Amino acid sequence: MSDLHAAYQLSRTRLEQEIAGLSADQLRWRPHATALSIGEMALHVAGVEISFVHQLTGAELDESAERLRLCATEGVVNENPFPLGEAEIDPQCVSGSLELARTMAEPILENPTAEIRAREIKSALGPMIDGLGAVSRMAFHPAYHQGQAYSYKTDPNFPQG
Repeated sequence: MSDLHAAYQLSRTRLEQEIAGLSADQLRWRPHATALSIGEMALHVAGVEISFVHQLTGAELDESAERLRLCATEGVVNENPFPLGEAEIDPQCVSGSLELARTMAEPILENPTAEIRAREIKSALGPMIDGLGAVSRMAFHPAYHQGQAYSYKTDPNFPQG
């Protein structure tokens, strides 16, 4: 196991634990009109992982994975609509999407080869990064959104289960 994989497992597990048991209403709630919901954040995490794996390995994506890949950027770092509609975002969608992305990402994080580390890809924010930058971001990224989800859950207006 690489150090990056250990960091990924910790940050990804904490994100999953933070959102476990949330209802569809809780996953869809946003503190203001332009904020992502917790569900959208989780789908964005899955989308970034799928996007990076796709670029690093050339993995084929089915229609479902391609929609998730778009969640890396669409409606997050640009003004386009988010790829999944609010009605689609429910506990099963979120957990299934995170599981798919984890299944795709873990083999790369377990053993990021020299070829993977050196490959150049486009980051979700736009700049070109190398594969080491990509796997480093995959290790950290879930923790960023876990903190956001925690913050949302402590908002006095957050829907109660």
